[in-house]
Amino acid sequence: MTAPTPTEIKLRSRSRVLEVSFDDGKRFELPFEYLRVHSPSAEVKGHGPGQEVLVLGKENVGIRAVEPVGQYAVKLVFDDGHDTGLYTWGYLYELGSEYAAKWAAYQKRVQQGKR
Repeated sequence: MTAPTPTEIKLRSRSRVLEVSFDDGKRFELPFEYLRVHSPSAEVKGHGPGQEVLVLGKENVGIRAVEPVGQYAVKLVFDDGHDTGLYTWGYLYELGSEYAAKWAAYQKRVQQGKR
């Protein structure tokens, strides 16, 4: 089974969301901060299990560009200089489908880090 493919990607700078529509009819509005703190880059994910980095202070981050990478991904260019990590169609779909759980887990990590 192949992952759904985006049919449209819209950068909504004013509302600070990346809107992604997929060929299965699903549509997600992914906040810039959420995309930045869940970057698939080695800087955020690390190079193996347990090496993830808690990214903080990205509440006002913007996205300057959405650059296509072949037929399988996009590179997001953030205004804080971060532009590594490829957001594959499958990963964008996962971020959209699991938004509530992933955002809650991130918020919990942030709170634990502030103690």
